[in-house]
Amino acid sequence: MKIFCDIFGHKYEVSKKVTSHVKEYTCRCCKKQLTTDGDGHLTELTPKYREINKILEDIYARRMVRRNPAGFTQSAFS
Repeated sequence: MKIFCDIFGHKYEVSKKVTSHVKEYTCRCCKKQLTTDGDGHLTELTPKYREINKILEDIYARRMVRRNPAGFTQSAFS
């Protein structure tokens, strides 16, 4: 399938949403993986970026839990 990607280009789809701005992408044909870097450009998903994304995901998840604690939704105060 690599030949298909060489001729027609990759068919990337979001494989993981790390934060609202950072996502990981995988090509449906050749399984090449990309992520967004600090400038918002797509870059190859190396072990370094994989670790950075994991840490970002943990920080983002904790922030979302603090921002919206269980039982206190915004609709409850409207």
